[in-house]
Amino acid sequence: MGKNKLKKFADMKQIGFVYEYPFARLEQEGFPLRGHWGEEVFGNSNPITLELGCGKGEYTVGLARRFPDRNFIGIDIKGARMWSGATEAQREGLKNVAFLRTSIELLDRFFAPDEVDSIWITFPDPQMKKVRKRLTSTRFMELYRKVLRPGGMINLKTDSPFLYTYTREMVALNRLPVDGDSSDLYAETQLQGPLTEIRTHYERQWLSRGLTIKYISFRLPAEGALAEPETEIEHDTYRSYSRGYIECPQLLNDNKK
Repeated sequence: MGKNKLKKFADMKQIGFVYEYPFARLEQEGFPLRGHWGEEVFGNSNPITLELGCGKGEYTVGLARRFPDRNFIGIDIKGARMWSGATEAQREGLKNVAFLRTSIELLDRFFAPDEVDSIWITFPDPQMKKVRKRLTSTRFMELYRKVLRPGGMINLKTDSPFLYTYTREMVALNRLPVDGDSSDLYAETQLQGPLTEIRTHYERQWLSRGLTIKYISFRLPAEGALAEPETEIEHDTYRSYSRGYIECPQLLNDNKK
């Protein structure tokens, strides 16, 4: 591990609102803050929003600035990434921010039923070949149900036409209530506000290369069987910008809008 990463990990150990819990202890003891995030971490009963796969925590911190009456927790398995957001929140003295280093698949080990008000999924890997790993698959919807309040909101922002189309198909098939939907978020004047004000580093890079950003926001009822869409969706050529040059980052003419 590089010295820079080691320093970041050391820095985060000194930040009181960054949490990392060894899996062995989690198995033996459970997580002591489960069901008590509001009172023990934030000192209030305000609604809690999670950013899953938060990366550098740009959305977590950006939303916390704009909504001081809500609490925000960024979650990612890669701790060195969230150092940027954690140190920024500490520098600004934000009291409604926390970060948790863990796998998203362990979400219900860290949060109790109905403890979470809403979820943001920002630019995840679309997992075009692996439905079970797709963060908007019904498998993950069932996981989110274990922590979300009934009718809690799920928000997806993505540059992947495949993931956007898949998510819309899943939402439509299961008749989930939709609050917002756009195949070109920055062209929709009615959606201007925090959705467009907060732009991650890579999002700005993608926009500069002509990608359109897709957005869908929907509510997840607490009950009801969920079915996977069987529609064949054409794969796009998504590739994370951080892994190198993007070739044809989305389908020609966005023909999957």
